[in-house]
Amino acid sequence: MEQLRTARAEEAVPGAPRPRAPLPEEGVRPGGSVRGEHGRAEAASADRVTHCPVKLPVRHSVRGQILDALRTALVGGELVPGEVYSAPALADRFGVSPTPVREAMQQLATDGAVEVVPNRGFRVARRSDRDLAELAEVRVLLEVPVLLRLAHSRPPECWDELRPLAAATVAAAARGDRVGYAETDRAFHHALLALSGNRQLALVGDSLHRRAQAPHGQGTLTGTAELLTAAAEHNALLDALAARDTAAVERLAREHFTRAH
Repeated sequence: MEQLRTARAEEAVPGAPRPRAPLPEEGVRPGGSVRGEHGRAEAASADRVTHCPVKLPVRHSVRGQILDALRTALVGGELVPGEVYSAPALADRFGVSPTPVREAMQQLATDGAVEVVPNRGFRVARRSDRDLAELAEVRVLLEVPVLLRLAHSRPPECWDELRPLAAATVAAAARGDRVGYAETDRAFHHALLALSGNRQLALVGDSLHRRAQAPHGQGTLTGTAELLTAAAEHNALLDALAARDTAAVERLAREHFTRAH
């Protein structure tokens, strides 16, 4: 997993026998490529928002970095649906002790991304078409009412502050970067839900978003063209929100949630 970088020395795991494999960097490369669970792109954009404050956490723990790395590997297809992976084997791959790997895998099991296989490890879950359709329906039920309310309550200039996040999804899509698109898409939708002022809502939205992200080779976003179509819907949604066109907001959101996995 070449996206990984070396963790900080002060975060070293006791007992690790060798230098740590690189863990995912947190932040944004020049040009808008977002990395890590919550890159600085969305945090920086949020700091510029006067009417729409959005603040996202940044991970510093080894467990959090391993979790980011595993999520990247799942979306990128390095961890294959149906395959079983043991915590010691993954720990050896990362150059850390098995403990943070087990903890991260348990979180992925809670997210529905993997299944616990007793005495063996964790099997990467498969997403059926029905699973993805049901998750899209739940996201519609959760997020569309929020977006309709925000369309009425937020000033039009508010939505300009989210344009950099929408642009980041387009840039990732243009590169055919499925992992980058998944991260920037999640950051965009987190920022939208955060505007509701309800932290629990934003957390639930994040969880649903992760569940709705199909592993590599599954789902509808299979190529650059599909990624670009889904990414373009972000800007169209912002246009509709700024215009307070609630009919267009609802239509675009429903289409996007159906497509964007």
